[in-house]
Amino acid sequence: MSLLLEPYTLRQLTLPNRIAVSPMCQYSAKDGLANDWHLVHLGSRAVGGAGLVISEAVAVTADGRITAEDLGLWDDAHIPPLQRITRFITAQGSVPGIQLAHAGRKASTHRPWLGKHGSVKPEDGGWQPVGPSKIAFDPEHTSPRELSQDEIQEVVNAFVKAAERALTAGFKVVEIHAAHGYLLHQFLSPLSNQRRDEYGSCFENRIRLTLQVTEAVRNVWPKELPLFVRVSATDWVEDGWNPDETVELARRLRVIGVDLIDVSSGGTSVNAEIPTGPGYQTRFAERVRKESEIATGTVGMITEPAQAEHILRTGQADVIFLARELLRDPYWPLHADDDLGGNKATWPAQYQRATSRANPIHESDLRD
Repeated sequence: MSLLLEPYTLRQLTLPNRIAVSPMCQYSAKDGLANDWHLVHLGSRAVGGAGLVISEAVAVTADGRITAEDLGLWDDAHIPPLQRITRFITAQGSVPGIQLAHAGRKASTHRPWLGKHGSVKPEDGGWQPVGPSKIAFDPEHTSPRELSQDEIQEVVNAFVKAAERALTAGFKVVEIHAAHGYLLHQFLSPLSNQRRDEYGSCFENRIRLTLQVTEAVRNVWPKELPLFVRVSATDWVEDGWNPDETVELARRLRVIGVDLIDVSSGGTSVNAEIPTGPGYQTRFAERVRKESEIATGTVGMITEPAQAEHILRTGQADVIFLARELLRDPYWPLHADDDLGGNKATWPAQYQRATSRANPIHESDLRD
């Protein structure tokens, strides 16, 4: 029996399988509002059989967007279009999840396909980014304004309000984004955090904001529903955030009610040399799972069902997060079921006549 296709329960929520859509920014919103593109993008992965469908990074404040075209949840007006998406995902038998984020110093940038790097200036529709310290991501990014302690508390409150709106919008899983060089990760890493107050310098201070945000969100998120945190296990830079610190942070997060650590890596340093390859991040998820005694998800160049099954069976992770592979093939979970002989997944009724191996049809049987 395939573990990949078996149901998986966290708290009182059961995922139909262990395949999750990893958050993938689409840079296609206006004023933070979801539209038809987001419905089709996320909805097609639910039709394709993913057990958990997580949205792109959704900004908790307007200035926390990576680009002006990011989704947002800083206003009640953002709720109705998201409800349309969660209803559709749920109707397909999948679970809708949302990633809440603040871009920090990496905010106010160009959409990637424009071929422009660095910050968008205020006169061109951008804004002043903020961060833990006045350290730019690279020379082409605007130096952020350092957040005051009062403003840090406003960030915590923004995550809380966004989580409350996410619940109203119909999401069943919340993931807090503390990875990839965005605001919470910026506080974690000594590469981007050079504060000398209670939010900087030593490990205990650098993890303070992530713990405060997580605990505050856990307090308003229903006890029966799971809470995830995405982390970068390493900055891949000497003297940066490292796997030892990740393990200890995960222990603290487990104590305050986090159910799964979504383990990725990198994002803080533009000069990081990352040795990519198939499953190159799974060893970090395995270490967090074993040493922090918490469920983990893993991501990173996982392309084959047998590879995903091996990761689960060898105890490296509990959930497989797929990104680019699901862009290439939204129906990867259904094909995985065929490959692994699980007989667990069901093609949509509208597609079954064309996809059933037992009942092949002729082209003439199809009608426009």
